[in-house]
Amino acid sequence: MGRMRVLVVEDEEMLAEAIAEGLRQQAMAVDVCFDGAAALERVAVNRYDIVVLDRDLPHVHGDQVCQTLVSSHSTTRVIMLTAARNVMERVHGLGIGADDYLTKPFALAELVARVHALGRRAQPALPPVLRWGDIEMNVPRHQVSREDRFIYLSRKEFAVLEVLMRANGSVVSAEELLEQAWDEHIDPFTNAVRVTMVTLRRKLGLPAVIRTLPGVGYQLAG
Repeated sequence: MGRMRVLVVEDEEMLAEAIAEGLRQQAMAVDVCFDGAAALERVAVNRYDIVVLDRDLPHVHGDQVCQTLVSSHSTTRVIMLTAARNVMERVHGLGIGADDYLTKPFALAELVARVHALGRRAQPALPPVLRWGDIEMNVPRHQVSREDRFIYLSRKEFAVLEVLMRANGSVVSAEELLEQAWDEHIDPFTNAVRVTMVTLRRKLGLPAVIRTLPGVGYQLAG
């Protein structure tokens, strides 16, 4: 793995420089800018492994910078910094393509560790993409589209659809879905799979793509 190149985009200049210094101490090459417009200029001419991106930026919002990176099919990974403790704001950040997020205030050591972790993932040339009919799933970016229409899925809906798509038309039991898409503390008698399947089907739209085999499980319809 070569020297990692990082862009820090943060309008609080002292914080930006502190982050940059912490990353440089890890032998990373770090550029710094203080607004979204400058960030777009940088990413247009340089290839970065990681962008540490504040969400609330002047001139161009951090969300727009993130979406620009995603739409360019860049392999750059994005860690979004946000002052928002609201769960929906964090979900929104991940939904538009951010790979990770940190809520301010955060420990510099944690940010450095996450940059290292994302850097290891940034090396493969292309992210794996799953396809079934007119449905496309970009797994690392947590994005699903159908006929080029972006579909926002919750983490559980995404996980369930991923298990079904990886099964490639084979039947998947409710027990297998619970095992792969939920954690080990889930009640095995829960109706979580059924409820998630209802919302997932509604979001995917018509024609229906998930078939239920009563008493057996679920499969993608060809």
